[in-house]
Amino acid sequence: MIHPSTELRFINNEIGYGVVATELIPKGTITWALDKLDREFTSLEILAMDEPYQEILSRYCYRNNVGKFVLAWDNGRYVNHSFRSNCMSTAYDFEIAIRDIQPGEELTDDYGYLNLPHAFRATDEGTRRKYVRPDDLAKYYKIWDKQLLPAFKRINHVAQPLQRILPAETWETCLKVSKGEVPMTSILDIYFDPAKDETPS
Repeated sequence: MIHPSTELRFINNEIGYGVVATELIPKGTITWALDKLDREFTSLEILAMDEPYQEILSRYCYRNNVGKFVLAWDNGRYVNHSFRSNCMSTAYDFEIAIRDIQPGEELTDDYGYLNLPHAFRATDEGTRRKYVRPDDLAKYYKIWDKQLLPAFKRINHVAQPLQRILPAETWETCLKVSKGEVPMTSILDIYFDPAKDETPS
C-alpha cells in the first residue's frame, strides 16, 4: 500500500506517470508496505499467461528474495526509477523515505534493488551508474545500508500512516532498530541471485 499523501500524476512524455507527494513526507516515513492485496507470481505462472498479461507483469513487477514476481495492486506500481532515489526498499517488506520528500516531489526508487531480471540503461542523471543490473544489490548493498540506517533512527519520530499494515512483530523490530537495540537487517537480505533463476530460456 502506498502512502496516503501521494497521488498519480503525469510527469512528462518520456517518463509517463509517477507517484507524487501531496504533503511533506519526512525522512523515516514508511512510503509503501507490502499488503494482503499485492500478488505474487512464479516465473512459470507468468509464462503460462497470454502475452498482454506477461507485458503488464514485466513492466510493473519487482522480484523478491525467493524469485517471485510481486505486483503492487495500487499506485505503488508507478513509482519510477532514479539513481538518486528518495525512497528505498528494506528487508522488512516496506519502503522508507531516506530524505524529506517535499510536496509536489516525485517518489522514486533505485530499481537496482528490485531484482529485475534484465539490465537496462536508465535516464542519465549525471551519476556514475548508467545501467540498472540484476546484481546491483550484491554490489551496492553497503552503500544503501548506510542510507537506510539514519532513516530507521527516525521511524518512531514521524507520523506512520502505514504502520497499521505492518505485522506487529515487524513494527516492534523496527522500533528496536531505531533505538539501536538490535542491528538493522541489511538490504542484501532481499537479494535474489540471478544464477538461481529457474525461468526456462
